[in-house]
Amino acid sequence: MTRTIESVPFRRGRFAELPDQPRVPHPYAQTVARIVPVATRALGTVATHVRVYGSGPPLLLVHGLMTSSYSWRYVLEPLGARFTLYLPDLPGNGRSAAPPGRYHPDAFVEWLGAVIDALGIRGCAVVGNSMGGYLCMRLALRDPGAMSRLINVHSPGVPEWRLDALRALTAVPGVRSLIAAMARLAPERWAHRNVHYWDESLKSREEAREYGAPLATADGSRAFVKHLTEIMAPGPIRAFQRELADRQARRLTFPVPLLHLYAERDPMVPARFGDVMAERTGAPLVRLRAASHFAHVDNPAVFLAAALPFLTSDPPA
Repeated sequence: MTRTIESVPFRRGRFAELPDQPRVPHPYAQTVARIVPVATRALGTVATHVRVYGSGPPLLLVHGLMTSSYSWRYVLEPLGARFTLYLPDLPGNGRSAAPPGRYHPDAFVEWLGAVIDALGIRGCAVVGNSMGGYLCMRLALRDPGAMSRLINVHSPGVPEWRLDALRALTAVPGVRSLIAAMARLAPERWAHRNVHYWDESLKSREEAREYGAPLATADGSRAFVKHLTEIMAPGPIRAFQRELADRQARRLTFPVPLLHLYAERDPMVPARFGDVMAERTGAPLVRLRAASHFAHVDNPAVFLAAALPFLTSDPPA
């Protein structure tokens, strides 16, 4: 029996063979696009691209590293039937501006809280994926009133040797500029190579264009390197875990209702991180089968089966 890309998890196909349009249609083009000026002390005023879709109470969807609001395309209809969805592009991603300066995670947490306030949706439910989930958990610790509940979808935020190795490598003069130049040289191929799905046949040139567009510019490629090396720096991650451990030692629950969703396998973020997060926060963990840490892309049915009951239930006391 011949095994196809779909039946071999994480088997990436050739960029040259990507279809122009995705094999599974989606309504991302039907979302309403807005540019929202979001001002913070750390990042200044960022022209922030936000997509809006659906009707009902507000739900903020926060994407991860090197992706954009486009990553939520396959859950727009089922979530939009119940919620008004707000999908911002993080600074330096998608169609949002890439501000200069340092990209410490605290700066992006401040920006995320300012986005919620600028949209007038304070107290909304939130779903954060990957790096977005890490930032959302940090926001909940800093400002619990910003959200009513949070789903963390396969985020990093646990110290590991790869982050320390990356920090050491990028401390060598010229390496950060080299990484930015490599991404800028062939941005669509870079996006195709560095985003990993359980079902790689879902990829398309359309997706490569969406994720590659900011990498094609000098500001965008530099922002990508800062996302990778500053937001995901091991020092702040260790401080985040120490804070969680301290709260755990003092028997403090996480400040907002929290659900962790982690795939059983993933080449980017180890599945064991879910166990660490669940143990440190005291929040439930659901394992997702046949999915990556982009479960909302490559297995939306599994993602929704876990997420919707949490989003639509009465808040716990």
